[in-house]
Amino acid sequence: MGNWVENEGLSIFVVLVWLGLNVFLFWWYYLVYDVPPKFFYTRVLLGRALALARAPAACLNFNCMLILLPVCRNLLSFLRGSSACCSTRIRRQLDRNLTFHKMVAWMIALHTAIHTIAHLFNVEWSVQARVEEKGTLAAVLSGLGDKPGESYVNFFRQTIGSHCTGQTAESLADHNPEICHKNFSHWGKIEACPIPQFAGNPPMTWKWVVGPMFLYLCERLVRFWRSQQKVVITKVVIHPFKTIELQMMKKGFKMEVGQYIFVKCPAVSKLEWHPFTLTSAPEEDYFSIHVRIVGDWTEGLFNACGCDKQEFQEAWKLPKIAVDGPFGTASEDVFSYETVMLVGAGIGVTPFASVLKSVWYKYCHDATNLKLKKIYFYWLCRDTHAFEWFADLLQSLEAQMQEKNNAEFLSYNIYLTGWDETQATHFVVHHEEEKDVITGLKQKTLYGRPNWENEFKTIAGKHPGSRIGVFLCGPEGLADTLNKQSISNSEADPRGVHFIFNKENF
Repeated sequence: MGNWVENEGLSIFVVLVWLGLNVFLFWWYYLVYDVPPKFFYTRVLLGRALALARAPAACLNFNCMLILLPVCRNLLSFLRGSSACCSTRIRRQLDRNLTFHKMVAWMIALHTAIHTIAHLFNVEWSVQARVEEKGTLAAVLSGLGDKPGESYVNFFRQTIGSHCTGQTAESLADHNPEICHKNFSHWGKIEACPIPQFAGNPPMTWKWVVGPMFLYLCERLVRFWRSQQKVVITKVVIHPFKTIELQMMKKGFKMEVGQYIFVKCPAVSKLEWHPFTLTSAPEEDYFSIHVRIVGDWTEGLFNACGCDKQEFQEAWKLPKIAVDGPFGTASEDVFSYETVMLVGAGIGVTPFASVLKSVWYKYCHDATNLKLKKIYFYWLCRDTHAFEWFADLLQSLEAQMQEKNNAEFLSYNIYLTGWDETQATHFVVHHEEEKDVITGLKQKTLYGRPNWENEFKTIAGKHPGSRIGVFLCGPEGLADTLNKQSISNSEADPRGVHFIFNKENF
């Protein structure tokens, strides 16, 4: 139970509070329209459909207020950042912003459906009330507003005016609907029951959404301001596996490990922004991204940078780039743990390039102040070419750790998941060589997929009583597997080993 609370407790609490507020608002506003005498005559015409239309409307206001907040990335980066007021658990919750954004969107869809269906019944029953035989209360209510000075409650009519839903406070003081509805044929003829007056509700939605809309407008203004700042592409490197590296410089640009930016290339599209993880380290004098060519936009960027040409590309011919960010991610918390597991799938290894580079720089200068003592790195790829662009960094790290007499600091496991029999036979022949034939590393490439249960149990045995950070940049299926393993391999005893799962979302 304790390990489940450690990984999922705060997330479940936030979701339960959000669901509870939705239930509370629905039930509260249902009663507001279903019980008070103010809407007595409206209920005569519309029945329960009135309350069933207004209750989800209140929930729509609440969720429309929330839906923009999870995509205010500058606000989230400010909250999670390196501020001491934010604990690791709160920062992990902020990293699940897009998941919450989608949940709120589904809730909006649900309440929109209820609201729409209820109003369809409202329209049908309003039409029926207009065609009822004279002498009924519904017919009398539908006829109100036909004379000058009268307000109306049935919106289905020939004249145009505001949609009035409830009896006014002044009218309620003179006309008690629970008594006067029995004498509707004498309305206006006796002093006790004057003709009731109705009025619509004042606009409320703007009060709910004006704050988040202002924050989101500020986000757009910040993006526009940043897009006007000059970005210089200092170097373009073509890597194997249809991957290019853009090294850039921008005045005042500051980053942390594992952060990401949004990039726009007007030469490709004047409107499209795309997110990319930063692969450079904060210690470097430039920032970089790795872009895999997988679609029209990335293909356009590839061509705009002259990568489709054989000749050398002059710097002044490189396209203009706009950058928004950087924005915080879960990988920022890597240095908060003494032991971490870094798991990347395919191009998802990019945030860990930044982490491992930063580790390399810290070891070069001052390793004594580094809280992080052990890294278990896992990289899963389907194709052998994908390893090539990242192998140089691992080779540098491997050599650096050996030079510092701390070769055990980094344990890496590289898995080739898309291998066939021909490849396997070739690799087995070369297995006894000192270095791996694919990566050039001393650690041999593994084939197939990791046995995660064994990996977690082995690491737990080596680090008893530790809080181990598990960081993933990869698909949802792998995220579910690692999250379950993090929970099942954590001990209930607070003094035991605990795996804390974190996933990149952007």
